[in-house]
Parts: sequence; structure tokens; C-alpha cells
Amino acid sequence: MPITPEQFDHQLTALRERLVEQGNLVVEIVDGAFNAIYAMDSTGALALLEREDQVDRADVEIERDAVDLLMRVTKNAVALSEPRVRSMLTCVKVNNELERIADAASSIARRVVSLGDRDPEFPKSTRVMTNSVVGILRDTVRAFESIDPIRAKSVLAAEGTVIEFYDLVVQKSEQRIADARLSVEHAFELHAIIHQAVLMADHCTNIAEQIIYESTGAIVRHTNAGWAELDLDGNPEPDDDSV
Repeated sequence: MPITPEQFDHQLTALRERLVEQGNLVVEIVDGAFNAIYAMDSTGALALLEREDQVDRADVEIERDAVDLLMRVTKNAVALSEPRVRSMLTCVKVNNELERIADAASSIARRVVSLGDRDPEFPKSTRVMTNSVVGILRDTVRAFESIDPIRAKSVLAAEGTVIEFYDLVVQKSEQRIADARLSVEHAFELHAIIHQAVLMADHCTNIAEQIIYESTGAIVRHTNAGWAELDLDGNPEPDDDSV
């Protein structure tokens, strides 16, 4: 069946709405995984693994529908504007990043299950770090929903805070190992958990880059001087305001 640009817009809007739902589900899973750590709730962690399966199924369905939509456009030689193309590319990439964030949450849930009811006495800064990651993820989903480059830039800026917390938690855990407040086994679990948290923040920045690309056409990359907006040839955008 032929498809018009207006019909493409309608289906793309529906696809974005499904991705926002997917993003909100991933936020719930991530928040639940971190809460399960501090409550030592292995039962709740197991339930989260089942919800992660829901994300996987939605990921496949969204990917399939995006490909089908592109095939219809190609088959009917529909001329799409550059903003429409950027929006479509963003949806495909965001779908992939959300699935990876859910994977990281499931990895944490499995760590909770392996710990059982043993209280590892993680440093208090661990909770601050994980709360920051949940906040970044929420902002990322909101930025995607509203195609908001300003909020997306705040996500990019926040990644540095997560890295700082990571370094602090590693330092605290080493101190706890030294004075026997934290076993080597539990320190290993802690490092695995906060590593997944850093990966989540990194996936959020990937989404934020795509949001900026969708809304402005600028390609955002991290440099030694911070985040920079580049044009398609890799040159700094005029009046570039690095994050």
C-alpha cells in the first residue's frame, strides 16, 4: 500500500510514543534493580528479570516496525525531508540504547540474587551514585519525548558526576577492604554493580547525542575539552557552546 509523507509522520509519531513507554519501563526496571540492592530483595530482583524480557520483546517489535516503515517508504519512493530522516534514525538508535540499559539493569538484578540475604554494607555514596543514574535516565526519556536539546545537554553534563561518584565509591570500598568492613567478594560485586551504572549513564549520553542530532542536525562528540557539536564534516558548529 502506498504511503504519503503525512502517513509516515503519523506512524513515526506512534513509534516514538511506544519508545517513550519503553523508556519509562526501563526507568522502572533500573530504579527497581538499584532499590533491590539496598533492600537485599532477591525476590524482587527475580521479578525484574521477567520485566526485562518485556523490554526485549518490545525492542524486537519496534525494530521490526521501523524496518517495515522504511521498506514502505523505499518501495514507494517517498521523498522524506531531512528532519524526518533524522527522527527515524534517532528512533532506531534510541530503541537499541534502551534495550542495553535494561540489560545492564538485569545484570545488577542477577548480582542481587547471587548476594542473597547477605548485607554487603556498601558505602553510602553508592546509593547517591545510583540515584544520580536513575535521575539521568528519567531526564533522558523526557528529553526524547519532547525532542529537547537543552535537557539532552544536561544529560551530557551529568555523566561527569557519575564518573566522579564511581571513583569515590571505588576509593571507599578499598578503604573498607583494608579495615575489614567489606569482604573482597562483596567488593567484587560492588564494582560489578557500579560498572553497570556507569554503562547506563554512557547509554544515556548516546541517546542525548541523538536527540541533539535530531533537533539540530549537529553531531555531538566528547573531546578533551568536553562535549562539542560538529557538522556532518566533523567541523565545530558556528557559535558552538560545548556542554
